[in-house]
Order: sequence, then structure tokens, then C-alpha cells
Amino acid sequence: MDADVSTPEPLEPAEPPDRPELSVVVASHNRSLRLRWLLNALDEQTLAAERWEVVVCHDSGEDTENLLKGHTLAAAGRLRHARLPAGSALPGANRNTALKLARAPVIVFTDDDCRPGPDWLANVRAAVARHPDAVIQGPVLPDPDEEAMLRSSYPRSQQFTDVPRPWAECANIVYPRSLLDRLGGFDEEWRVAEDTDLNRRALATGAAYVGDGGMSTYHCIEEGTLLDWLRGAARWSDLARLVRRHPSIRRHLFARCFWKDTHALVLLAGPGLVFGRRRRLALALVLPWAAARPVRGGGPRGALRHLLELPGWALIDLAELAVLARASLSHRALIL
Repeated sequence: MDADVSTPEPLEPAEPPDRPELSVVVASHNRSLRLRWLLNALDEQTLAAERWEVVVCHDSGEDTENLLKGHTLAAAGRLRHARLPAGSALPGANRNTALKLARAPVIVFTDDDCRPGPDWLANVRAAVARHPDAVIQGPVLPDPDEEAMLRSSYPRSQQFTDVPRPWAECANIVYPRSLLDRLGGFDEEWRVAEDTDLNRRALATGAAYVGDGGMSTYHCIEEGTLLDWLRGAARWSDLARLVRRHPSIRRHLFARCFWKDTHALVLLAGPGLVFGRRRRLALALVLPWAAARPVRGGGPRGALRHLLELPGWALIDLAELAVLARASLSHRALIL
């Protein structure tokens, strides 16, 4: 659906609201520095302070707890938080706990590694005026202060501009509180895709789901390593559970069964490498997968770096494929 970024008529009440219009809900786990940057960015929002609040739930250590107690937003009465035992909670549990403290009729989800611009909440409020009672997703852009990290070998980030997305990521999404109450919140047992599961259940009730390009935010960019990616592959097993519970998500998969196009292309590249020694033409099977990987840097040096990084990306794709294949058997729902 095309984003609607037209400016609505001002909706200024005669008196300040007796409760906030927006509750920003954040789940946090062992990211005290990133969380501080998020809270600092929220403290700089142009939207009037009485119109919004921040609610955080974390299952981290004392650094996070001390930050939440001592931040200027807390001193101003605009930040409240809850704490679960360290390492005990997945994102859904943290968000559900935070929701119990939220007072506004509109819930704005973001992640603890996002950092919005100063007009973000003003734009969110305008988007809610344009799309009342709808679930609204906004774009997520790479943090401009960390764009240099995109040139690292295995960067880790999240970014998209075409909204709404079928995955309904909670990095930047709005839900009516009444809808969340009817749905019973997030499934607390999922490591990933709990936000997609929530959205699929919302759509099943007939809820409207739209994108609004005006309410964009920024996501961090981290200089990951090959080991980071390989260790993180195991958590994607919940995608098979997602397909089993919501078969309609399959139409958004590559060829209806591949989570990523590179997963399909790396399987195609395998025979090319095996038979390429005897028949050079078979090496052409590798090209689509290699071309799907971004080249970071221009000229001969960039091309050489791209070639040197390809074996690592192949290992990542194969590790994810192995996890998903095993999960597909366990949940009896094919996704690769």
C-alpha cells in the first residue's frame, strides 16, 4: 500500500490531555549504551511532552537498571520501567510486561537499538490521525551516524523503506491498545517473529494494516563478524513455527519456501562449483548468488574484497539453511 504523507488538519485539544496519547514501548536486553542513545533521542522529541510517555521492560543487569532509574526522562515522570530476572525473558515477554504499564490508547513499538530523529513522534501522531484505528508501520533507515559500518565485512542492521511489510517488525510500528488487548499481546515463547505472529493474528481479526512513509526512524549498524552470524543462525528456527501457524505468510517467501533469495541461489551455486572443474559453463550457476551479495567499495579493490568475503557469506547462508531445514522437519512446515 502506498504511504500517505499528506499533512492532516491540526488536532489540538483545548486542554492538555489527562493521559498521554502515545506510549512508546521498548523491550531491552543487554544494550544499555544503545538504550541510552534511544532515550536521549526521545528526550529531544519536538512533540509536546504531555502527549507521550516511554515504558521499558528489560531483563538485563545493573547498568540498564541504573540508566532507567537515573535518566532525565524518569526524573521528569515520562519514563517508567519494569525489570524481569536477568536473561529470563524473550522479546514478547518484555513487551507484554511493558504494555501493562502503558497508559496511552496508542502503542508505539520501537527497539532498543533504534535512534529516531527529533520529529519522529510528531510524525507518528500525524500518521495516527491519517489512519485512525489501523496498525501502522513506518520505514527503518540505517543510522546516518553509523553508515561507515556498512562497509565492514559482515555488517548487522535492519533497514527497509517499502511499508507495510509482511514481517511487521516492531522496530517502528503502531498498534491501537484496544487491539493488543483483544489479541492478548505477544507470544512469549518465540525468539524471533513474535512481531510477525502478532500482526498475522491482528489481520485475521480484520484489522487494517498500512504503511506511512512519514514516520521513519533509524536503526543501528554494527560491525558484525562471521562468527556472530553463524552463532545467530539458530534463533531463526522459529520461522518454521510461523509458517505452520500462519500459512498465508508463505506467499511472501521467495519461491514460496525460501526465507531469503540467497538461500535458493546458494543451493543453485553448489552444483556450479562441483561441476565447474569439468565444465567451465557450470560456473555460471554461481553468478546469480554472487551478484545478490552487495559489493562494498568500488574499483578493483572493492571487487577483490567482494570475492574474498563470498566464502563467509556462503557459510552464513548454509548455516541458516541447515537450521531452517531441521526446524521444518520439527514443525512440519517447509521453509528454507
